[in-house]
Amino acid sequence: MPTPNIQPHRPGHQHPLHGVQATRDIEQVALHRSPDHSLIEPAGRAVARLSQAIAPHAKRVVVVCGPGLNGADGLMAAHALCVSGHTGVTLINLQGENPSPPRQQALNKARAAGANEGNDTDLDTADLVIDALLGIGMRTPLPDRLAQWCVRLNQLVCPVLCVDAPSGLDCDSGQALFDAVTPPSPRHTLSLLTLKPGLFTAQGRDMAGDVWLDTLGHADLLHTTPASAHWFAPGHRVWTTSAPHHSHKGSHGDVMVIGGDQGHTSGHRMVGAAVLAARAALGAGAGRVYLGLLGDNHRSDPHLIFDTVEPGLMLKRPTDALAMPRSTVFVCGCGAGDALGELLPSLLASPHPMVLDADALNLLAKGKDKLSLLMQERAQRGLFTVITPHPLEAARLCDMGVAEVQCQRLAVAAQLSQRWGCVTVLKGSGTVVSSPSGDTSINASGNGKLATAGTGDVLAGMIGAQLARCGPSSLSVRTAVYAHGLMADVWPDTLPLTASRLAAAARPMA
Repeated sequence: MPTPNIQPHRPGHQHPLHGVQATRDIEQVALHRSPDHSLIEPAGRAVARLSQAIAPHAKRVVVVCGPGLNGADGLMAAHALCVSGHTGVTLINLQGENPSPPRQQALNKARAAGANEGNDTDLDTADLVIDALLGIGMRTPLPDRLAQWCVRLNQLVCPVLCVDAPSGLDCDSGQALFDAVTPPSPRHTLSLLTLKPGLFTAQGRDMAGDVWLDTLGHADLLHTTPASAHWFAPGHRVWTTSAPHHSHKGSHGDVMVIGGDQGHTSGHRMVGAAVLAARAALGAGAGRVYLGLLGDNHRSDPHLIFDTVEPGLMLKRPTDALAMPRSTVFVCGCGAGDALGELLPSLLASPHPMVLDADALNLLAKGKDKLSLLMQERAQRGLFTVITPHPLEAARLCDMGVAEVQCQRLAVAAQLSQRWGCVTVLKGSGTVVSSPSGDTSINASGNGKLATAGTGDVLAGMIGAQLARCGPSSLSVRTAVYAHGLMADVWPDTLPLTASRLAAAARPMA
């Protein structure tokens, strides 16, 4: 059987993402179009096709069918597999007290086609499990029986194909309704009609695995219903190896990194974070990169006369930034500690494009009134600002807990962008990038190799370089975020990824 024709995890594809309510709106139109006002049969056939593609030699296929229409899709998949000649299909039928007529009809068809009925012990010998327990039809709180099944399905070691969504995953936020661990089994999700944002961010990426889409013949509806976000993977070359012959260092823009407390004010030396950001900016193609280390405004660190790894970095006093050409992009906050506090208001009041990271965001959270006003004034003046919080920093900025942030990642990113007229990069699995215009995307690249100290500093430097080279825009930010994740995706498994190695691997982006 042919597989669904879209595999969205491949670079070059950009797709609209629709939340649960938008998906239901699209579903209603699709149902009205369908001759029998049902999508269960085409959905079941699509699941059967993909199951045979991902596990062509599976002898024992177990289909776990929940009480709703997602369960009906699973039942029709079992029917389609049996009709195609598969003799090892087992149903685990978790129907409610009053099954709907469509679900009962699907159950009758699956039984008539030869599907066996089993129980949870059949999961232990399955070659493939089809998870048709809940899909997007989840209601909270879940009954204990269904909650236990969600946990059980997430712990399987055999391949799992999830119908529409992994059971127990919030399709809008990417949060699991239980203490999810990274599933030990190969995972696939066939998303029906639409792609859901929760499949690509927070815990969704691990739970969903490889995501496939089948629009069931209604692809046109994806562009007639407003999307919650977009899944961003550039359709062009990410890296560039050439520049016009008449280029010079001034053609590629200037970046100044301000951070790296030298210990003169706090007693803690945090120079490394700023150095990483500056090295990444230089590698990512900025024409000139300046490094302003904090903690002593009268001289540079006597122990760091120049960077022996990247001698092309030019050291300046942080206060010199205010006299630099207004096109210079500032990257502020990496390893800055409280030493940035005195200078930050002047930097925010300057006309320069700016990337605020790490301790700049912590200072913004502490001094909300004054610094927030400066941020709003920047937006009113049309100045370009990027903030790059991780979930804890976002929680501080929004006066909420980290768990609350993770439960509404898209909304939090959009809220911060609207508040300050900036581009927000909410880091984490499925990094969310939101612009003041309301355009929100989920980044398609990156993996757990980036979970090591300093990689966020590298990202800040790469964003600064892209703004300097290609001009301040949300596309420049998204491209840098994608390129940063892509380096981890192609990173050799035999070489541990460290921030210094990642900075050294940075290169100019198209």
